[in-house]
Amino acid sequence: MQQIAYLGLGIMGRGMAANLLKAGYPVTVWNRTAERCAPLVAQGARQAATPAEAVQGADVIMYCLSDDKAVEDLVWGEGKLIDAVKPGQIVIDMTTLHPDTSRKEYAAFTAKGAEFLDAPVFGSKNEAANGGLWIVVGGKRAVYEQMLPLLKPISETTHYMGENPMGASMKLVGNLVVAFQLEAIGEAMVLATRAGLDPHDVLGVLHVTDFKSPIFDGVGGALVRRDFDVNFALKLMLKDANLIAKFAQDLNVPLPGVAAIRENIKVGVNRGWGEENASAFIKVLEDGANVQVKG
Repeated sequence: MQQIAYLGLGIMGRGMAANLLKAGYPVTVWNRTAERCAPLVAQGARQAATPAEAVQGADVIMYCLSDDKAVEDLVWGEGKLIDAVKPGQIVIDMTTLHPDTSRKEYAAFTAKGAEFLDAPVFGSKNEAANGGLWIVVGGKRAVYEQMLPLLKPISETTHYMGENPMGASMKLVGNLVVAFQLEAIGEAMVLATRAGLDPHDVLGVLHVTDFKSPIFDGVGGALVRRDFDVNFALKLMLKDANLIAKFAQDLNVPLPGVAAIRENIKVGVNRGWGEENASAFIKVLEDGANVQVKG
């Protein structure tokens, strides 16, 4: 069975690494904060002191980090992953990042004789923990097909999008839709509350109509409960909104709706809600209407 090195054990990474262990894969883990490795070591993982040590003897190297800077630091900076990778290894980056960073990774790893897939994921903490992520992949189709058995334990579905960096590009397109859905449920619930509608009744209608959405169900219900516990932090949503804006600017594509949503997210982060769930920016809309959505 393929030897896996998993680097970075944040909310997403530790769930994916745990599911690979459950599937029987031998996994070596590394994290900058070493203590985060302990639960996975207890499940059978081997802990490495450095990225270079982690990838020794690995067939596949996987990581899902917070942003482009974290990836650049792992690959070319302090982590020096590029110096440790050997010909024949397969590198899978599952981070949400700018396609230009993915292109840079692809060029660097292929120059070392390694294969590379950009494979960011849709989903958050619960999907990562339960093996229910939706993965969009860019790179060589043959490498994607070779990696399908490995991706199966961590995903509900996988989608081949084309050559590098089509996985990274699709992730930003998808995150644009997520941002609009969060804004839509926020505006709708604020308007409904201001109009005197019962939020539970509103959610009941949204759940059965032809525009129903799991995001509406999940975020709407949490909003009514005033639950902003983190599945995906607002500060990371701002990072993604900035990536979408830059990506669109690079392609000369106007996105006026995203620009407005990004401003609401910025306000939420600036008010100190960056460590709360991404849905916390709905509180900006509530403040504008001088209402609070609650049951």
